Amino acid sequence: MRARVKRWGNSLGLIIPADLASKEGLREGDEVEYQLKKCNDIKELFGKYPMGDIQKIKDELRREWADSE
Repeated sequence: MRARVKRWGNSLGLIIPADLASKEGLREGDEVEYQLKKCNDIKELFGKYPMGDIQKIKDELRREWADSE
């Protein structure tokens, strides 16, 4: 999964896509464990993750971005 870091007050946060949250049974307030790896070069990601319908992904990210503002 790829995510963009966003400022929330004095902190930084990540948005978990709704389909992944649903699949994992996550709800607001749940505690999760994660592993971070900063991607410095987009070429590192090429072919690593299935992308599916790019336009659908972009539309979903825009909706989630708008909802969090």
